[in-house]
Order: sequence, then structure tokens, then C-alpha cells
Amino acid sequence: MTGRGKAPAFRLPRDGGGTVRLADFAGRKLVLYFYSRADTSGCTREAVDFSRLKSEFSRAGTEILGISADPVAALDRFKSKHKLTVALASDEASLRRMATKTLYGRKFIGIVRTTFLIGPNGRIAHVWPKVSVAGHAQEVLAAAKAL
Repeated sequence: MTGRGKAPAFRLPRDGGGTVRLADFAGRKLVLYFYSRADTSGCTREAVDFSRLKSEFSRAGTEILGISADPVAALDRFKSKHKLTVALASDEASLRRMATKTLYGRKFIGIVRTTFLIGPNGRIAHVWPKVSVAGHAQEVLAAAKAL
């Protein structure tokens, strides 16, 4: 799904300390992916896949930022445990990507796995709602190269 709007500004605490803002990526493409929770199987696979392709994203002039509601300490453990190379940010207070989900018949509120490709002009170029992890990072890389 292609996007048209301007990406909303944000300022979030990030792995390793400090903060990350949308403005930090001005003039560059950005993959902004939301994942539900650090160290779960699908989220780990997605983060590992983006990390594995990070140099190819860099050659395409594209940065990568993963966002979850996990506290920074959990992000740091997740990043270290799986040797992740992508930046991670914590959005504990936000319900922007939250929705009712069902797992094994049990309903709960969680983050919907969604990815945005933001162009160097700060506008949303592409949106992947309700992401399926298998092959996703490669698909996003192809879109980043084409942008």
C-alpha cells in the first residue's frame, strides 16, 4: 500500500541511551517498523532479518528503526542477545499501533506489526499493514531501492 502523507514527528528513547527523532533522518530514507515485543519468535526473526540486510539498506541510502512498547532496558538486552545492528526505540506511552488481537482464542491489546517506508522528503512512501515476517525485510529492501 502506498502512502501519501507526511510522517509524524516523534522523539523516543532509544537503545543504548539518548533519544531518536524523525528529524535525525532528514534527507534520507527510513524504514520504520513496529513490532509487538522484544525476544518473541516473530519479532526476533524480523529484527534479525533487518539486521542481516542492514548493509544493503545502507547502500540504498536507507536507515532502519524498530519501535516497540518495550522499555529501553529490554531493548538493550534484546539487541545484545541477538547481535542486532538496527536501531531500536521505545514507545511505552503510545497506543498508536495498538489494536485488539487474538491468539489461541484469547483476545488482548497489542501492537500491530506494521512497517512504513519514509522517503527522504519525510513523506510516507509505502505502508505494510499487518506484516507477515517471512520475506518481509527483503520486500521492504526492494521498495527502498526503487524509491
